[in-house]
Amino acid sequence: MGVFSRLSDIINSNLNAMLDKAEDPEKIARLIIQEMEDCLVEVRSAAARSMADKKEYERDILTLEQSRLDWSSKAELAVEKGREDLARGALAAKQRAEKEIEGRRLALKAIEEVGVKRTDDLEKLQAKLDEAKTKLRALIVRREAAEQRIQMRSRIEVNKVDEAMRRYAQVERKVDEMEAYADLINVGERGLEAQFQELAAEESIEKELAELKRRRSGGSAPTPASRRTRAAGEGEGS
Repeated sequence: MGVFSRLSDIINSNLNAMLDKAEDPEKIARLIIQEMEDCLVEVRSAAARSMADKKEYERDILTLEQSRLDWSSKAELAVEKGREDLARGALAAKQRAEKEIEGRRLALKAIEEVGVKRTDDLEKLQAKLDEAKTKLRALIVRREAAEQRIQMRSRIEVNKVDEAMRRYAQVERKVDEMEAYADLINVGERGLEAQFQELAAEESIEKELAELKRRRSGGSAPTPASRRTRAAGEGEGS
């Protein structure tokens, strides 16, 4: 099973469980990132083990190659000394070393192929992890923006708006009353001025009336002061 198929199975199982519980998207995104990070650590650990195995096999091959050379030299020495039995034994040991070398080389080739695939998996998984983290940051920004909108709108509730409008209506009525009071003050000032105008008009009428009386009687017209003196005397006589 590939690393991505196994990771997909793990994420899907946990994702379905969280969806069943109606968890929020941010938690789901964090879970996916956590699973990817855990898988990345596991793949890196496996890659490290492969590197260690590769080095071990390379050391084994060097040791076996040296052993093969040694047995080859011993076989030549045995033949030189006329010891064919020892030469046969040395050649058998040499062949065993060659088989071990061939086996180590096949294993080393397989380890190298797996290492290439794991390196590719690591690069792809790291890219996916970076993408998931970027999306998580964007998700957090969107969530914070949505929370701010909710808070702002919750502060402007309908009842609060109605209360504000009621207070505004009270203020508006107060302003209307102040304007009406100002109009009354202006009316009073105009009334006082009108009284003085009426008083001046009455004075003019009195003068004109006195002039008419004077012309009819052929005498001088009484002044306002003499009229007031005469009126006072008439009041005392009565």
